[in-house]
Amino acid sequence: MPRQPADAGEDGLFGERPAAPPAPEPHYLGHRDRLRARFAQAGAEALPDYELLELVLFRAIPRRDVKPLAKALITRFGSFAEVVSAEPGRLAEVEGIGAGVVADLKLIEAAGRRLARGAIAGRPLLSSWAAVLEYCRATMAFSPREEFRILFLDKRNHLIADEVQGRGTVDHTPVYPREVARRALELSATAIILAHNHPSGDPAPSAADVSMTRGIIGVLAPLNVVVHDHVILGREGHASLKGLKLI
Repeated sequence: MPRQPADAGEDGLFGERPAAPPAPEPHYLGHRDRLRARFAQAGAEALPDYELLELVLFRAIPRRDVKPLAKALITRFGSFAEVVSAEPGRLAEVEGIGAGVVADLKLIEAAGRRLARGAIAGRPLLSSWAAVLEYCRATMAFSPREEFRILFLDKRNHLIADEVQGRGTVDHTPVYPREVARRALELSATAIILAHNHPSGDPAPSAADVSMTRGIIGVLAPLNVVVHDHVILGREGHASLKGLKLI
C-alpha cells in the first residue's frame, strides 16, 4: 500500500482543509431587491400597506426579514397611515421596534405633513379645497386624540396661520369661542376654517359639534370674521358642516 506523506493529515494533503462552500445569501436580500424594483417601476399604489412599510423598515433594520414586523404593525394599528401617525410610546410596545424605527416612522409622518402644507401655501384656500382637505387629513385624521385646528385666512383667503387650539381626550376637546375670536383679531384674519378629528374613525358631526360651530359663528359675525366651514376628519373620510347645510 502506498504510504501517505508524513505531512498529510485528516484535513487533506499537507494539512490543508478543503474550502467550505460559500454560505447562501439570506433569503430576504432577494426579496428586498425585488420589492425596491416593484416600487421603482409601478409606484407606491401598486404595493399593499405592509410592503410599503417594509421599504421604510429596510433602512433601520438592514439584516433581518422585516415582513413579519411590517405585518404585525399593520395588524396592531390598522394601516400604513395609522402606523406612521401612532404615538412613539405605542410603537415601542411592538416587539422588534427600536428607537431607530420609531425615528424613521416619525420622519415619514413629518415629511407627509410638510408636503401637504406646501400644497396650500400661498394659494387661495377656497379654490384649493381638495388640498385643504388633504392637509387636514394628513395632520389630524389618524391622531389617537381629538385635536381642534383653525386655519386663519386673510382677505384674499390666503393662509395666515395654522394653529392647534386644543387637544383633548379620545372623544372631546374643549373649545372656547371667545378665545377663537381673540386669536383671529390678533392675526387680523378676515375668515377661518375650523377642523377637528374624530379618533373613533366616524367623521359624522355630533350635536355638540354643530352647537359649538354655531357659537363660534355668532361670536365672530359682529367682528366681520367669516367661518367658511368646519371640517371633521376621520379614518373613514371627512364631513363638512357647510356641505351638510348645518351652518
